[in-house]
Amino acid sequence: MEWSFQTAEELAAALRASEVTSAELTDEAIDRIERDDKAINAICVPDFDRARAAARSADLARARGEDRPLLGIPVTVKESYNIAGLPTTWGMPLHRNYVPAEDAVQVARLKSAGAVVLGKTNVPLGLQDVQSFNEIYGTTNNPWDHGRTPGGSSGGSAAALASGFGALSIGSDIAGSLRTPAQFCGVYAHKPTLGLAATRGMVPPSEPALPVDLDLAVVGPMARAARDLTLLLDVMAGPDLLTSGVAHHVTLPPARHERLRDFRVLVLEEHPLIPTGSAVRAGVNRVADALVDGGARVERNSPLLPDLTKAATLYTQLLFSCSVARSPVEAYEQLRNRAAGLSAHDQSLDAVRLRGMVFSHRDWIEANNRRELHRHGWRQLFAEFDAVVCPITPTPAFPHDHNPDLLERRIDIDGVAYPYLDQLVWAGLATMPGLPATGIPAGRSPEGLPVGVQLIGPMFEDRTPLRLAELLEQKIGGFQAAATLTRATEPAEA
Repeated sequence: MEWSFQTAEELAAALRASEVTSAELTDEAIDRIERDDKAINAICVPDFDRARAAARSADLARARGEDRPLLGIPVTVKESYNIAGLPTTWGMPLHRNYVPAEDAVQVARLKSAGAVVLGKTNVPLGLQDVQSFNEIYGTTNNPWDHGRTPGGSSGGSAAALASGFGALSIGSDIAGSLRTPAQFCGVYAHKPTLGLAATRGMVPPSEPALPVDLDLAVVGPMARAARDLTLLLDVMAGPDLLTSGVAHHVTLPPARHERLRDFRVLVLEEHPLIPTGSAVRAGVNRVADALVDGGARVERNSPLLPDLTKAATLYTQLLFSCSVARSPVEAYEQLRNRAAGLSAHDQSLDAVRLRGMVFSHRDWIEANNRRELHRHGWRQLFAEFDAVVCPITPTPAFPHDHNPDLLERRIDIDGVAYPYLDQLVWAGLATMPGLPATGIPAGRSPEGLPVGVQLIGPMFEDRTPLRLAELLEQKIGGFQAAATLTRATEPAEA
């Protein structure tokens, strides 16, 4: 039997029933990577010798009667996480030789749960792109079409899952970096509530691995099945034992409902700042139709919804103030001069980005206060609804675009070009207030590319969108490996 596309839950059951060993699962995963990853380039740092040793240890542990949540299951890890003995570069040539001595807290949790780490997955330079390519490790291709990106910055992880390279992966998300690759590759991902999962050791190689509280950014699970997201989130969730974990532990509330017909859902398909492409709109409506057919209460409008334009503007300000906070003084002064030259009437997202890059501390505090007002607006909305269904990005996976100036890039939406970075507004809808959001497959475009949607839930009620994802997977289907299996052995396009 071939195991490469089985879910983690199915693999765990087979391991418990002695139908397969971890050593066999690991060897099969490694064989597939060595055969197929030349075309995909998802696994940038293999760790096969230690993986085989970990698999043998897992089999011995099981023979002794142990049964941990991920015992013996092959997984991958985004390159940006520290793994002792392996390079952590974030795609930065300056740090190509940096090797940390200690595992990131989430890698340690994976290993403690019994997972077998196959290696690290590719990322964009500094994790700052909707694609996954860098000078050190090259370009990761989308398993469905090698001429297109798998997304970013967790693109290597999504491509690995879609190609059968391990059952689970862990990534991170500040601008859709879990959800966008999941959509582009046809897999599942969950952006947890801000602060739910400790991030120590998911840090640029120039910085010490300290337990800092990140703004906007989270770490989270990726999988080929909705239930596997919950399995992995339960391993990842919880505060850092060096800080609040000394006094606190996490007990997530159960999902609000167990049956589809009990859910109250708000469906959004249009954003005032960027169109939704026809393929993604069809995916949103496919999910909406499934909800209606399942008896859920579905609405298309609500006066409780926070203003989308204001939310996107605020998210953009917070994101870009963070992204350049440690720029050299000279570069910061150049940005200030450029921002000072903007017309007061220019309220485009390009202008918002530039102004955000030169925020003062006073500016940031004011923006953070506005965020709290938005959070309260979401609390009021989630008193009336259980989840919001909306796009992750406006389009399916797009062709590789390696123009070094992101501001010059354009994204094609049904034949019309739009600023490349404007596509982030949908991801920011959940990121800015720190809400949980589950990315799920929602069908295919006319060209056969995966499309997806995100299910946004109430703060710290992560189990609610995760349960809705499970119910929708049963209703409309989920991950499909057929096209991946066909394309995985094709040569990469130029």
